Amino acid sequence: MAHSNESTESEFVLLGLSKSWGLQLLLFTIFSAIYVASVLGNVMIIAIIFSDSHLNSPMYFLLSNLSFIDVCQSNFATPKMLADFFVERKTISFEGCMIQIFLLRSFVGSEMMLLVAMGYDRFVAICKPLHYNLIMNRRLCIIFVSISWAVGILHSVSYLAFTVNLPFCGPNEVDSFFCDLPLVIKLACMDTYRMEILTLANSALISLSCFLALIVSYIIIFVTVRHQSSSGSSKALSTLTAHITVVILFFGPCIYFYIWPFSRLSVDKFLSVFYTICTPLLNPVIYSLRNEDVKSALRKLRNRHVNPGKN
Repeated sequence: MAHSNESTESEFVLLGLSKSWGLQLLLFTIFSAIYVASVLGNVMIIAIIFSDSHLNSPMYFLLSNLSFIDVCQSNFATPKMLADFFVERKTISFEGCMIQIFLLRSFVGSEMMLLVAMGYDRFVAICKPLHYNLIMNRRLCIIFVSISWAVGILHSVSYLAFTVNLPFCGPNEVDSFFCDLPLVIKLACMDTYRMEILTLANSALISLSCFLALIVSYIIIFVTVRHQSSSGSSKALSTLTAHITVVILFFGPCIYFYIWPFSRLSVDKFLSVFYTICTPLLNPVIYSLRNEDVKSALRKLRNRHVNPGKN
């Protein structure tokens, strides 16, 4: 598939979210606030977990890595989108476009696998509590994180391997605020049907397998919780609810884009915004700020720096 010599497009034009200056200014204000909250919130979670010895457990180790991925995902396209609100002609180089595709697919693939690891952690904690420390040791957690990044990167490289060699010699307008893989593939000067099928198969394999693995683990956990004491089950259900909320909000748009990547509707831009900009905010809002241990560690960290004389 050596089409690289035919690729004459050196840049792509991003159509963005709107051409109305007033609406763009409003969106800039909203998305800037969400972006800052996402980055600061996730960085804060990482700092809290690594500064408090009481949070030195597998669950929080995985949670800190999830926050790191969310920080990365917040920065792959959002800063450029915010800057492009003040630019009439929004362009991105061919290399920059390929980098965006690689980064997004890497982060999304890694986060899917990490959510499965976190689901397994809760499964062991609730269903096999006596063996939790033996099973969920630091070595296994590091293996989970390493596998998550490896799968995410390999998942991304599998797309990029054929995308970089596509011939782009005609239209170069991407109807989005970042380089979305299905939209970029459609600009190629060739029949991309087989590539669309390959993309669909690859996407469905990782997204549906991760989602089904999580659903099965949550069903088993829910059945186990029903047979526990009321005090133990209420805490377990609270944790489980947070996990399920994040999984649904993350995998909902994800599966939509992955299973129907080439059918574009008017709602797609809204889902793209939610998926790339709002999703990284889910971790600090749902997982962490509802967690009593994290809130207690946050208060201690704040008192340590704001009122050092009282400690």
